[in-house]
Amino acid sequence: MNATTTRGSLLAALACVLVGGSFTANSLLGDYPYAGGQFLRYGLAFLLLVPLAGPGAATRLRALGAARWLRLALLAAVGMVGFNLAVLAAERTAEPAVPGVFVGCAPVVVAVLVPLLEGRRPQRIVLYGALFVAVGAFTVQGWGRTDGAGIAFSVCALVGEVGFAVLAVPVLRPLGPRLLSTVVCGVAAAESALAGVLADGTGWLRRPDAVEAGALLWQAVVVTVVGFVCWYMGMQRIGAERATLFSGLIPVAAACTAPLVGTGSYGAAQAVGSALVFAGVAVGSGAAFSFARGRRPAAQRQTAPERSLEKL
Repeated sequence: MNATTTRGSLLAALACVLVGGSFTANSLLGDYPYAGGQFLRYGLAFLLLVPLAGPGAATRLRALGAARWLRLALLAAVGMVGFNLAVLAAERTAEPAVPGVFVGCAPVVVAVLVPLLEGRRPQRIVLYGALFVAVGAFTVQGWGRTDGAGIAFSVCALVGEVGFAVLAVPVLRPLGPRLLSTVVCGVAAAESALAGVLADGTGWLRRPDAVEAGALLWQAVVVTVVGFVCWYMGMQRIGAERATLFSGLIPVAAACTAPLVGTGSYGAAQAVGSALVFAGVAVGSGAAFSFARGRRPAAQRQTAPERSLEKL
């Protein structure tokens, strides 16, 4: 792995660990209006990101066509607001592990979908790594009680997780990670406010208590501002296929942080699942093979030109 790939992998890993911690924060927001919480989270994140958007932000935004603005609206609606709504709806009739298992399949879907959209064949090594990650995510979370509605909303959560990566691919280059994060947070805040007014009327927003305020601040500042920028910076460096491998770290981080707030435990199954996730990430990202090459004796690491010179 070169410096760019290593840096991209570390950024994607950090982003997913932070998102995993947000699942624990979600457990503290069970009584807060959904749309209002999303509005506060993304609205605050937008205000914090505006000064970081970079020079020429207005010019780059004006250069976007209608199709790309529609893509940004879909990215916010599907990958952010819709994803969180689907998880919340699934957990009404299913145990939290069920949507978690479906979301853990996102690396497999992205490993197949992104190459097909770009007119090329999926990379076998990335697909193998994605399968390891999916099995590891399942092992960490297990399978819980559910019904048809729980499964349906869990599938919607999977679509949201995939959309968060795939829909961003064509707009990441012209906007860059910071401006892209800024725009989608602003759009998501507006969409959340609209959904709240339509669904809950005047009760869509209220003043959070101390615990809820702490959870919302964590989600806005750490998970959204830091996490989103790191995610898109990582994706810019290593591509959507390899970056999504690191989403397997989300259930691992959730399992590790859940005991801190008394909402879960970390046992043997979580340890085995975590090892499978790490193995899948190492294989799919190429880190395992880079490490193996680095351990070879110097004589075995000769480049092709060096071997050719020896033959002369």
